[in-house]
Amino acid sequence: MKSLNDIAAELLGYDPAALPAGKVNEFLAALVQSVPETEELPLAQALDRVLAQDVISPISVPPHDNSAMDGFVFAGAQMLAGQTTRLKIIGTALAGKAWQGRVGTGECVKIMTGAIMPEGLDTVVPQEMCSLHGEEIEIPAGILKTGDNRRFAGEDLMAGSVALSKGELLAPAALGLLASLNISSAQVYRQLKVAYFSTGDEVLSLGDVPREGAIYDSNRYTVIGMLKRWGYDVIDMGVVRDSPEALEAAFMQAAAQSDAVITSGGVSVGEADHTKAMMKKLGDVAFWKIAMRPGRPMAVGRISSAVFEAKTTVSRQEISASSYQNNSILFGLPGNPVATMVTMLAFVRPALLRMSGANPQKYCGQPLYLQAASLESLRKKPGRTEYQRGLVTRASDGSLQVRTTSSNQGSGVLSSMVQANGLIVLHHEQGNVSIGEKVDVMMFEGVM
Repeated sequence: MKSLNDIAAELLGYDPAALPAGKVNEFLAALVQSVPETEELPLAQALDRVLAQDVISPISVPPHDNSAMDGFVFAGAQMLAGQTTRLKIIGTALAGKAWQGRVGTGECVKIMTGAIMPEGLDTVVPQEMCSLHGEEIEIPAGILKTGDNRRFAGEDLMAGSVALSKGELLAPAALGLLASLNISSAQVYRQLKVAYFSTGDEVLSLGDVPREGAIYDSNRYTVIGMLKRWGYDVIDMGVVRDSPEALEAAFMQAAAQSDAVITSGGVSVGEADHTKAMMKKLGDVAFWKIAMRPGRPMAVGRISSAVFEAKTTVSRQEISASSYQNNSILFGLPGNPVATMVTMLAFVRPALLRMSGANPQKYCGQPLYLQAASLESLRKKPGRTEYQRGLVTRASDGSLQVRTTSSNQGSGVLSSMVQANGLIVLHHEQGNVSIGEKVDVMMFEGVM
């Protein structure tokens, strides 16, 4: 397993004192590994889990040539260029069973969507495209070609082909696809366990008596809410005070029980607390100043195996039984609420997806942004990535437009995240933005 120094040495442009946002995800991609353990789950319990092996289709979908429309099925060779086609209706083909009988020249069969195509017939005219005259239909010239509205056996999936690939995130459509193949369960990677705690003597838990200079812990609820929405098993460790003993016990307990440990606060330059010192003591940790706004300070690393030799509030029996021992990834996030949420979205989520076994090209690569026209001019200096809270709406012509939620884009203005439906992403080399200029937006829908 590579050390953080080894990873950094292979990363072009790595500078922990001014790290471009794009390099953060490159570093994390080299740091994290997917969990090896898998389990089999019934489809009803597999939503948002990651497929651990390819699924081979046991059947062809559809299993037979069938009609794509409600209409009338016939042999298309009977249509003559420039002439109306008139056909006699001799029966009805329903979905779910094959129509019994033979169809001769000048004849057709009424057919329902999904019904098996009768032998020798290859074309379906939708009922709304022809006229009915008693027991006959009339098809105008030039509206059909031979083979129209016919679904071929296996055109979706052929028996023996890969239906879903390893690393697929099982969204509702994927679950439906498995069900269509008569597959009732899926082999998935086990659910990630993620421990979280806030740090700082100034942080109050809900219900604590207010005191001067103290703040209530919002990060605990935003971070845990995001983790639960992403489908992880969350270990809520509350608030940990700024004492070496408390922090050491918290880090060891979290690492013994989880795949990833997330903290907020205590990673800024000049912090007066013990969080950074304890991270250094217990693990292989890098401290970054990321060229971004908000969210400049961040720590990442692994909790060292040496922590399990020390005295801890977690029993040795619990530690030795833990399948996560020596493999906890640490994310030390900034304490300001908006900065915490932005770093969770931009960096932590892609890393956790990789750890979950998700296909890195599909789910963990460069984000897919919407582009929207800015309704205001935005000031931006090249040399850092900025994430501004934005509200995307649709203009009268149907195009997308975006404005910031307010002129105050401070990292502590949590209400701006409530008002926004996405983050305006102003990239590292980008400068000022003029009114009407297109900008990238990372939308919250489906993520938060």
